Amino acid sequence: MKPNPGELAALATAVCWTMTALSFESAGRRVGSLAVNIIRLVLAVLLLSAFGAIVRGRPLPTDAGGHAWLWLAVSGWVGFCVGDLCLFRAFVLIGARLSMLLMALVPPMVAVISLVALGEKLSRHDLLGMALTVGGVAWVVSERRPATSGPAIGERSGRGEHVGWAGILLGLGAALGQAAGLVLSKYAMGSYHPFAATQIRVLAGVAGFAVLFTLFGWWPRVRTALRNGPAMARITLGAVFGPFLGVSLSLLAVQKTQAGVASAIMSIVPVLIIGPSVLLLRERVSPRALGGAVIAVAGVMVLFLS
Repeated sequence: MKPNPGELAALATAVCWTMTALSFESAGRRVGSLAVNIIRLVLAVLLLSAFGAIVRGRPLPTDAGGHAWLWLAVSGWVGFCVGDLCLFRAFVLIGARLSMLLMALVPPMVAVISLVALGEKLSRHDLLGMALTVGGVAWVVSERRPATSGPAIGERSGRGEHVGWAGILLGLGAALGQAAGLVLSKYAMGSYHPFAATQIRVLAGVAGFAVLFTLFGWWPRVRTALRNGPAMARITLGAVFGPFLGVSLSLLAVQKTQAGVASAIMSIVPVLIIGPSVLLLRERVSPRALGGAVIAVAGVMVLFLS
């Protein structure tokens, strides 16, 4: 059986998000994650406006109805602002490893929310594929770095992580924000163009971040980032593969298939990033990471064949 367009779009989303993760990680080290977040969204608005003008003859989504505008804006605020801010704060409090492990809960959260809100039911094959995919990803990102050896793919170097309830709750909040944002997008979008729907979400995200940056006085960080040429190059690349292509393809994915299935396929970024890390960063692959990758890929294959 051939995979449907939704599953292919979900896989393309994961590839795009792998590219954007590498780009934003590098840029964030130079200018900080807060500046990267709002700049990437502003660049995405420009890209989506150009795309809309060329492809749809509309630089702005003026043909969207009130229902789409309201719920896509809410999903953009929940996903981009609330979810991302919770995730970045969780990175600080409990570290990237545990934060990303909590983000592996996104697919089952999406499945539950979409079942309750949209009535989407998953088949046994879908549930098996989701379990394998999420389990493989969790196996990769949950590995600790041995104290006596160097870093490997699936291992985390650097300072230790302090596990506290605040960090765990923020990590869960980040996962819930991403899951809720995805389901809200599907509910709001209907048959509307996914790139135009993404533009509404991104506009809401920019507005939300602008309010936060004004309240907390974070604008100097943005001015500093704009003067950093190498960081801006990486943010621009990340904006193309992230909120422009990646998010738009994710909306196409949930539009064409069950949200839980799409979310599971999109969650394999920690597995896909192994290849570039080996080739570009010369990192080595631990047996555990390789095994987790095999399990996750097997899960994706089950989802494609179900």
